[in-house]
Amino acid sequence: MTTRNRKASERKNRSRKKNVSGKVKQPKSPMPTQHQEKPGLESKVKPRPRYEAPLYHGSGKLKDKVALITGGDSGIGRAVAVLFAREGADVAITYLPEEKSDADETAQAIQAEGREALTIEGDVTKPAVCRKIVERAVNEFGKLDILVNNAAYQQHQEKLEDLTEEQWDHTFKTNIYGYFYMAKAALPHLREGSAIVNTGSITGLEGSKELLDYATTKGAIHAFTKALAQNLIDRGIRVNCVAPGPVWTPLNPSDKKAKDVAKFGADTPMERPAQPEEIAPAFVYFASEADSSYVTGEVLTLLGGETTAG
Repeated sequence: MTTRNRKASERKNRSRKKNVSGKVKQPKSPMPTQHQEKPGLESKVKPRPRYEAPLYHGSGKLKDKVALITGGDSGIGRAVAVLFAREGADVAITYLPEEKSDADETAQAIQAEGREALTIEGDVTKPAVCRKIVERAVNEFGKLDILVNNAAYQQHQEKLEDLTEEQWDHTFKTNIYGYFYMAKAALPHLREGSAIVNTGSITGLEGSKELLDYATTKGAIHAFTKALAQNLIDRGIRVNCVAPGPVWTPLNPSDKKAKDVAKFGADTPMERPAQPEEIAPAFVYFASEADSSYVTGEVLTLLGGETTAG
């Protein structure tokens, strides 16, 4: 660890120690009205999505592991990257060209935890790019232990007639083809004890009338998780899925109308969307052999008080 990174890590630790007790108060709905052009930047979201998890203390669960997170520049991916680093992993993240500033901020957050960060520009809808992403990560860190499939595309449409074939194809290429491409590219480098963690959604269990394509791909991700878990169990590679309800990320203000963003998550029993830092520990659980060595093929829902799914 460089002197600069060590000092940054010490500052982070001091900051967290000031917040070790009590309940963290998260922003409640209504959120400010806002809209961005896709793909959306976390730096422009108000209030900023929370990813630092001040009450979460690492214990070396992922010590010296190497993780690769698609869509790790912002939202859930950023929070997962930070907690993986806090647990001792070096982390590579992928991002789109428009998201470079967010990716750089995530890299700094990983380094502040005392671990190495690698940012890789790449579009997961292309299988050759997915292979190059994995190659870069392995060349940089020498191995790969954990793959997190997280990159996603979402666009509401009120009517079926408004959902174009082009949008349908792009959503599928990003949300499920990309997961397949990344898993296939990563597999030669994974070994017994490795883990794949996919990001699903409550929409994949309950459906969503204005997210026909997105909900369908999320349902496919859940089935992909269970099937791939069965396929890889003899190799000792576990595959699981985290399926959240509404989460406060750039995906929402870059999709919904400004007035609808303000109400996002208000219909949950907790009357607010989750913050990314509240979702990320579930990814640590699935990535960690210490926590979930007997768990594979599971879809874990995190729903802010909802007790039924599907």
